[in-house]
Amino acid sequence: MTRPYYLSGLLFLASLFLFTSCEGDAPGVVKSSEELNAAIAAASPGDVITIANGTYTDMEMRFVGQGTEDAPITLTVEEKGKVFFEGQSNLELSGQFLHVEGLIFRNGHSPTSEVISFRTSKVEVCNNCRVTECVIDNYNPAERFDSDIWIALYGKHNRLDHNYLTGKRNQGVTVAVRMDTEASRENFHRIDHNYFGHRAVLGSNGGETLRIGTSHYCMFNSNTLVESNYFYRCDGEVEIISNKSGQNVFRGNTFFESKGTLTIRHGDEVTISNNFFFGNGVANTGGMRIINAKQKVVNNYASGLTGYRFRSALTIMNGVPNSPLNRYVQVTDSEASNNVFIDCDNVQFCVGSDEERSATPENVVMANNVFSNKTRDKIFSAFDDISGITFSNNLISPNIVPLQPTGFQNKELTFETLENGIMIPEKTAAGDSIRAGLDLMATPENTGLTWYPRQEDEMFFNTGKTIDVKPGQNTLWDAVRDSEPGDIIRLSESGEYQQTKSIDLTHPVSVVAADGLSEKPVVTFRRSSLFNIENGGGLSLRGLKIDGKEGEDKPLNAVIRTSRYSMINNYKLLVEDCDFVDLDVNHSFNVLRVAKNTMADSILLRNCRFENISGSVLALDRETDDIGIYNAENVVIENCLFDEIGHTAIHVHRGGRDESTLGPRVTIHNSTFDEIGGDKRNKTGTSILLWGTQYVDIDKCVFDDSAPLKLHLVVGEPVVELRNSVLSGGTTLEDNGEPYQVNNLKRGLTEPLYELDGGLKIGTTLSE
Repeated sequence: MTRPYYLSGLLFLASLFLFTSCEGDAPGVVKSSEELNAAIAAASPGDVITIANGTYTDMEMRFVGQGTEDAPITLTVEEKGKVFFEGQSNLELSGQFLHVEGLIFRNGHSPTSEVISFRTSKVEVCNNCRVTECVIDNYNPAERFDSDIWIALYGKHNRLDHNYLTGKRNQGVTVAVRMDTEASRENFHRIDHNYFGHRAVLGSNGGETLRIGTSHYCMFNSNTLVESNYFYRCDGEVEIISNKSGQNVFRGNTFFESKGTLTIRHGDEVTISNNFFFGNGVANTGGMRIINAKQKVVNNYASGLTGYRFRSALTIMNGVPNSPLNRYVQVTDSEASNNVFIDCDNVQFCVGSDEERSATPENVVMANNVFSNKTRDKIFSAFDDISGITFSNNLISPNIVPLQPTGFQNKELTFETLENGIMIPEKTAAGDSIRAGLDLMATPENTGLTWYPRQEDEMFFNTGKTIDVKPGQNTLWDAVRDSEPGDIIRLSESGEYQQTKSIDLTHPVSVVAADGLSEKPVVTFRRSSLFNIENGGGLSLRGLKIDGKEGEDKPLNAVIRTSRYSMINNYKLLVEDCDFVDLDVNHSFNVLRVAKNTMADSILLRNCRFENISGSVLALDRETDDIGIYNAENVVIENCLFDEIGHTAIHVHRGGRDESTLGPRVTIHNSTFDEIGGDKRNKTGTSILLWGTQYVDIDKCVFDDSAPLKLHLVVGEPVVELRNSVLSGGTTLEDNGEPYQVNNLKRGLTEPLYELDGGLKIGTTLSE
């Protein structure tokens, strides 16, 4: 007989008991943790344990039981969407045929290494258990590199379905299938119809959304089915899904604007079929990356993917001869057939070829695929010998250059465009296979759950109210204190805005000059920093003049600094039409100073002047452990003037040889650098130092009378191009010998040029 149990208090199996917001005392409600523990201990097949509505803090749940296939033991909630677990809460479960649903974890983090664990000890695991319709929402520790896993599956024949997992920001995978004992191998788990929400760039290894196995156990089969899950902007690292075991199946999954790939990193006999990848032209969006033996990649659809190398729409890697488990096993005996690629930038073969990865693909078939691209003619690249790949009947649009004379056919293709935007190539085997798999396709509507709101987890400016501020002492500080996320602080008059207190930013705020002013408002400050971007904060500046003349007379000041402590949230800094002058009251006065374990999603400097600064403008150089971590993902500089900067004007550092990250990416266009890096305290001896950046685009720039511009390219076949620029007045270019592209770069000139052959204007349009 089914016996219901109700919890109105807190289940906390240690000693702490804290419960708030309980709604009512229904008849038969279990009113203490002791009663609930007894109910769990006495539960029989078919029993239902219900947690009453409310918010539970620091709740560690241990759910152990023996249900049956026809009569599982269920842990559920009184009303879905009204039961919350906060603080340091978690759930461990073990046994047979247990069913968990309706739990929401938020506003805190797990006290252990896992939020939901399918085991209570190394020998007590789950078999035939299910976790469904649960939420984990921004449930992260304060420390960015304090690693944990949100959901860890152990045992066999378990199901994880229809959950909503969003906002993981710290190191560690979102969902992991663990295989550290025999009891968890050949597990036949099913992971289906989950909605994986936005995961921000981590800037380090360990940002996967789903991982099955590890390199230690990659020779074992997992036999996990990953079906019809929706991945929304899962950008943590290059491997959105990291397959590290054998005989897994990935089908019907949808990847929306996610920066990375479904990667078969380790393990053999893996099938990737009927998945859908939508890049929509977003940078670094990728498809599938193939490593190891006997892989099957068929019937997949990809459109608008822009990634390169490890993030290509389709990447077939080179391997390491006699590879150790943690490196790259040669691709052999595999196929990629009946796939459709629409407007994807890159399809690449023998990727990673170098002295170590010298084993080219063998006995690989690539047949009956369709490639269409309206804007790019060259989408194929081969970095080594491709004679081990057999190409057959691959159709390409008329403009595309075939990879080789055989196996590719230029053809005028016709498409049927479906309501969801998918373009089916008509009268092709690949098109027929895509159409046949549409029923499996994950969508926002058929994944996750309906009773918990999905929220946009990105930072937005200029979405709130406008607050007008007049000149005076701390008027700006007062306005920011009273602001809300997205508010616009408008400086309504020219004049001086004096700040005697540093302005702490805990949410995104814009500070802008009113339109039509005769002069820019002047902001001065008397502390060591003007703005402090704290966790959750972001800053947009426009139309201001920031003067450092009243700054504290001590070294290491900054106009803007990040939190001195680890930041779990990435921030944005957007600066347009601003002047930064006379930051020289003491040495090493920066525009931006960052701390270790902080990460900018994006930094934009546009139409700005930086003059008479004793330190640096952007010093993104605090991650010095050289393990692949860095301080900013995207840095864009457009039409700016840098004049008399004492230290390195732009310093971006990413050390180490880890290949799992996508950045940093640095773009510098139409800018002038004059007398940069000459201060005796400039330890780098450079005007610009880009160390380990993955993408560099320097175009139409002038470097005059400055310390060297230095490129130190470390790993990952970075894309680096310098073009249409001038180095004069003794400014030189230094590099570490790694290849990069140079086009129309004028060096060794005595005086700068601001116009190149053909009348091409270079440098900033701002006057000195």
